[in-house]
Amino acid sequence: MNFISAGNSAFKYTGRIDFTSPETPLLIYAGSSISVRFTGTSVRIRISNRHSHYENAIGFLLDGREGKIVLSRTEEQNDYLIADNLENMMHVLVLWKRGDGCAFYFTFHGLILDENCGVFSSSVKTERCIECYGDSVSAGEICEASEFTGKSDPDNHDGKFTNSWFSYSMMTARNFNAEIHNIAQGGLAVLDDTGYFGDGKVGLVSTWDKLRYNLKLGPYTMWDFSLYVPHVVIMAMGQNDSFPEDYINYNPEKRIKWINAYGDIILKLRERYADALFVVITTLMNHDSGWDDALDEMVQNLSDPKIIRYRFKRNGCGTPGHLRISEHEEMAQELTAFLKSFGDSIWKIKE
Repeated sequence: MNFISAGNSAFKYTGRIDFTSPETPLLIYAGSSISVRFTGTSVRIRISNRHSHYENAIGFLLDGREGKIVLSRTEEQNDYLIADNLENMMHVLVLWKRGDGCAFYFTFHGLILDENCGVFSSSVKTERCIECYGDSVSAGEICEASEFTGKSDPDNHDGKFTNSWFSYSMMTARNFNAEIHNIAQGGLAVLDDTGYFGDGKVGLVSTWDKLRYNLKLGPYTMWDFSLYVPHVVIMAMGQNDSFPEDYINYNPEKRIKWINAYGDIILKLRERYADALFVVITTLMNHDSGWDDALDEMVQNLSDPKIIRYRFKRNGCGTPGHLRISEHEEMAQELTAFLKSFGDSIWKIKE
């Protein structure tokens, strides 16, 4: 057998990934991906997992066929069979992290191929880049529970129905053949001590500029923003901010604090991405429209032609609980059409 180290230059990595050790990159965020071509009749992946909770899984596309690898809940290295008995030819493989950084991080060590077989750079090229800051919807949580469309989430789902690949954010990126850094975390709100992430103590104000951001899986580390400059930034917060108190319509002081804190994060990102178009949204997932009204006010206050609002036709009116694949498709179609309305100029960075 032939082991190909993760540090091989043929691997194309996409996402906010930790390359502190180039031979053993750590994948953290939902949808972070690895693309490569290889020869031979079989392929395995070598992974070590940092488990927190739920089922931890990697999605893959092999020559266009989708599959899923469920990871061990222990931290030792394991080899997982993706396929064998393949035709002896050139194959195309894409791997991605199905869930967010709350449930697990994983280290990619490399591929195991047939003897005398090797890897080659992915033939897919793109010069378009998207970034998305969001919550469980943007991460594709429970989206595969299609039989529960129009219904509440299934009990005891244990993460089995989560798949970032079918999130509206990832679909929209594929519609433009764009790379995406999907900075989405289930339960995340804007402010600390609201929402559900980090036992309800950690908000976007503490995570937006981080590489590692789940304190249960290790200390914070900072992200180097020079490593990735998007053309489009999707800001999709406002869903979990009503917990533990849905104050947006009744407490003007807290409402202003939320608007100012969120706006400040966007302005800090705007400083780093001077030419990017920022699209501020919420999703089809049920929520009080007062949060959308607050977003309208925030964008108006920022008064920047590169920071714009978009409301979906069924904004806040989707399946109770999390959105299903069909609803993600609905959002992706609308968002794609909206972005296309700006023409090709949004995909250009000034020199």
